[in-house]
Amino acid sequence: MRLSKHLFLFFCLTLLFSGYVFSQRPFQADINAFKKQDSIQMPPANSILFVGSSSFAKWKDVQDYFPGYTIINRGFGGSSLPDVYGYANDIIFPYKAKQIVIYCGENDFTASDTVSVATVVDRTVKLFNLIRDKQPNVAILYVSMKPSPSRRLLMPKFEKANEVIKAYLSTQPNTGYADVYHPMLNENKEPRESLFTDDNLHMNAEGYGLWQTIIQPLLVR
Repeated sequence: MRLSKHLFLFFCLTLLFSGYVFSQRPFQADINAFKKQDSIQMPPANSILFVGSSSFAKWKDVQDYFPGYTIINRGFGGSSLPDVYGYANDIIFPYKAKQIVIYCGENDFTASDTVSVATVVDRTVKLFNLIRDKQPNVAILYVSMKPSPSRRLLMPKFEKANEVIKAYLSTQPNTGYADVYHPMLNENKEPRESLFTDDNLHMNAEGYGLWQTIIQPLLVR
């Protein structure tokens, strides 16, 4: 009888633990890692915050590309816009940044064929307004979605969404738009493969070097 009670208790605890594991939000491990970094050493206020998906997450040495600026990188791979604004209280607002640089949107399109240009634009505007509500004076820089060899079929959607987002941001104060899309194309309007790693999706040092030349003039001193 006592053994049965112990087995029952073990079974209940196992179910509770399993429920806890499976109830974890997507990317929670990435967010927890950021929080652990912050608990060890909180980045200084008035820095420049990079936030978004894997093109930022894989830019591990981003600080080296921008000497003279204090960069906080809170990109997490695979994320879409709802993930970024869903975790805004964890990865945006605690830092009190003077400028927020955003790269996101590609993964929204890859999630489903039903995701339209209007959907991604609306999500981008939602993130913009969320930031503005909490930090009305912060500078915001949006980096356009890039053209990747592995995502050629989505390039028309990327380009159109970039155009609409650029037009919207042009009506907003204290914002910037970094066009990385067109400089990453060759003379045939195809992605420059020399800028990418073997997966034809993420960038190599040459690709990030190009981004640095485009982004740096738009950073706030």
